Amino acid sequence: MSIMPDTLIKLAGRHAPQALRLALGAVLSPEQLGTLDVLHADGAELTYAYLGLAADAGRESANPDTAAQRDAVLRACVGLCPQPELVGLQCTLDLPGHSAGNCAEWHYIVETDVRPQAEDDFNAWYNTEHMPGLAAVPGTAWARRYLGTAAPRHYAAYDLASREAFGSEPWVAVRATDWSSRVRPNFYNTRRTMFRRP
Repeated sequence: MSIMPDTLIKLAGRHAPQALRLALGAVLSPEQLGTLDVLHADGAELTYAYLGLAADAGRESANPDTAAQRDAVLRACVGLCPQPELVGLQCTLDLPGHSAGNCAEWHYIVETDVRPQAEDDFNAWYNTEHMPGLAAVPGTAWARRYLGTAAPRHYAAYDLASREAFGSEPWVAVRATDWSSRVRPNFYNTRRTMFRRP
């Protein structure tokens, strides 16, 4: 069974999955290191990695937010990048896409904060129109929303079986609704990045 990511690691530069796994293996036991999904930004020197920590033996769930685990992961990452960033993640929406089951080489992430007065409308839009619409686009394998522990707080992540899904006519149609036009001006601290799995 796949372990849901509970931490996002952000590193300047390009770091091989093997190098990151080796660094984390120095501070986490094989039993603790559940899943690691490493991504390289397309056209930028930036690595993101989703980390899912496995439950300790005899415990029902992992507790990835303990200070000791966080410090250990941070120390491991400092050896790769002088100023790594760790963001705790809580999944709030998890949708299989039109192309679920296909290999997803591409991964698109939108990170943003939203003005407090617009947050209810923003969440309703994402959960009922925007993310289900993008999940239904041919070429989208999976779509997830996360709430992060540091700004920007909101993450929307899309596994793409095809790079062409992004910007396709159905994708653009989902982005061009009246509700989208009303919600989007309330975004700030926004970053949109296309990643590729090495």
